[in-house]
Amino acid sequence: MAVIKPSIPKGTRDFSASEMVKRNHIFNTISAVFKKYGYQEIQTPTMENLNTLTGKYGDEGDKLIFKVLNSGDYLSNIPADKLESRNSQLLISEISEKALRYDLTVPFARYVVMHRNDISFPFKRFQIQPVWRADRPQKGRYREFYQCDADVVGSKSLINEAEFVLIYQEALSKLGLKDFTIKINNRKILSGIAEIIGKPELIIDMTVAIDKLDKIGFDGVTKELIERGFTSSDIKTLNPIINLSGSNEEKLNNLRSVLASSEIGLKGISEIETIFCYLDKFSILNSQPDSNRVSILNLELDITLARGLNYYTGAIFEVKTNEVAMGSIGGGGRYDDLTGMFGLSNLTGVGISFGADRIYDVLEELKLFPQSTSESTKVLISNFDQKAEKFALPLLQTLRDKGISAEIYPSSAKLKKQMTYADDKNIPYVILIGSDEMETGLLSLKNMKSGEQQKLTAEEIASLLLA
Repeated sequence: MAVIKPSIPKGTRDFSASEMVKRNHIFNTISAVFKKYGYQEIQTPTMENLNTLTGKYGDEGDKLIFKVLNSGDYLSNIPADKLESRNSQLLISEISEKALRYDLTVPFARYVVMHRNDISFPFKRFQIQPVWRADRPQKGRYREFYQCDADVVGSKSLINEAEFVLIYQEALSKLGLKDFTIKINNRKILSGIAEIIGKPELIIDMTVAIDKLDKIGFDGVTKELIERGFTSSDIKTLNPIINLSGSNEEKLNNLRSVLASSEIGLKGISEIETIFCYLDKFSILNSQPDSNRVSILNLELDITLARGLNYYTGAIFEVKTNEVAMGSIGGGGRYDDLTGMFGLSNLTGVGISFGADRIYDVLEELKLFPQSTSESTKVLISNFDQKAEKFALPLLQTLRDKGISAEIYPSSAKLKKQMTYADDKNIPYVILIGSDEMETGLLSLKNMKSGEQQKLTAEEIASLLLA
């Protein structure tokens, strides 16, 4: 039998025990903030029906959905002409009924429709699970990655959007990030821009193009717009809008003049102003001397922000760190009728997502993970012989009963080997039990970082480790 060299698919990763502690630090920090704002956790299956996912992300998004082949001989009933055509698009519906989820928002919309009789609206949920995209792997872009989503459905209030800004601010600050930008725009403003250009039917083409501004620059966007049916005159009108500068208030004032003839564009401006007004009210509260409150210091209105997903209808968000060269680490927006695709119309929703894998890379590069995240075990009890082992086991159970993560070296071994084990696992303390310790009841506790060693009772050791 041939030996296969072990490997994993490109764009996926293994996570070691130490990495999982750090990842869980991110998940726990974000989920704690979600819960603080009243969001409840749910989970949905890894696989969805393919027809649940397709048509929700635009043509480019649909191409990135991982399809799952049907079980059994999935080619046996395919008509010969389809097989001979060698056209994969013709075959997909015949050979694949399921797909790996592309994001958590569309499955959530499906969940809401299926469980609507069991849900109290407005329904606020959060979800932390992996998603899959058939993208080209590169730094910060993976084929399998986790999203940390929060959504609320059944509420038109723009307070939800304002609170999402607060959630981003608080969660990222708690993770140690200091220099990041929360960008906001509104799809209605973009629709208004397409309207005044005279190309409302090309709104999707326009948003897909300008959403790439950071990646390909204005010249690249111009070229793509021309390819998508826009004229040089259209681009001349679009240029000053895309390059709006100044404060958020100045940008809104300029937009109000530009979009004066567009009802939908003005509505988008009004929605942004309402969100800013709510945030001002929250900021008044934030002026109180309370360390648990956060200030909104880095919210930017960005007219080029488009979020290429077709289901957004109102405010849209994107978050970027300015400390590390990285793509967006979060995004979201309002989707007024996503559930309508599944037969439940007029149920508005809005949500955001944290890109946990990119956040991990950012925290790792900036060395922002707390020291405690490198510790899995608080204390190791040495094991020199059977007598010491029997003496140690009741102590081990006592420490665990007090909530202290503890372990015993599983077999008798030389001290150097046991100390190396503790160092390799970043265990900060080791209890050394020899004949003197068993006789007097005073145990030797060694601090692995400082090298300091002291004689303490079991109760004193427990108190020190719990401090």
